[in-house]
This record gives sequence, structure tokens and C-alpha cells, in this order.
Amino acid sequence: MKGAEQEKRYVVLVIENHPLILRLTWELLGYYGFDALKAGNTNEAVEILEGRDDIFAIFTEVDLPGSMEGLQLAHAVRIRCPHICIILTSSRRTLDDQDVPVGSHVCMKPYRIEHIIKILHDFAA
Repeated sequence: MKGAEQEKRYVVLVIENHPLILRLTWELLGYYGFDALKAGNTNEAVEILEGRDDIFAIFTEVDLPGSMEGLQLAHAVRIRCPHICIILTSSRRTLDDQDVPVGSHVCMKPYRIEHIIKILHDFAA
């Protein structure tokens, strides 16, 4: 049976307002075997999250345009979808444990994609 033979591909939503970083991260996640989706702001991200039930993880910039910032989005995701892995990144703001949703990961920019991949693999295990 073909479906049973295929390895499960996890869906990761990347939310980033810098187009080059968004595209590069999206491509690298695909290269490492994830099904990556992309959003340039929190409004797009909410639309994707509301329309899908297969999101495994979000990887979001903290300082984003839209109706809310990335940190607010992360808190909303934790409340509504506690099973989703949340990874936060920023180049401007230092994030303390009390600022981020419980169980979230923080990877400050510049981050190494291998670190993101390790977090995702560990969460999938």
C-alpha cells in the first residue's frame, strides 16, 4: 500500500515579514522533508491556521505586521491548538521565558536552520 510506505511529512507554517528570509526558510524546511507553508503577516497566518487541521508547527517572527504581532499569535495558537509546536524568532527583541507561551522555543536571529530542524524532529518524536 503506497500511503503506508510513505514517510509522514509534517506541515510547518513559517510566518515572516522579510520576503527573502521567508522564502529561504520555506525552501530549507522543504529540503529537510517538511511540508512548509508561508505567511507574510499574522492575518495570512490566521487564515491558514483556520483553514487547515494538519499544522504541526509554526515558526514565527515576533515583530510582524497584521492585526496582532507574532508573540500574540503564538499565545493564541497555544490556547486554541496546544498540540502545535511553536518556535519564535526575533532579531530585535529579547524574549524571556515568562514572555512566551509554555512549551515554546526561542531561536534568536541569526539562527541556524539545523537548530530549527532539531527542534521539529524532537517534537515529532
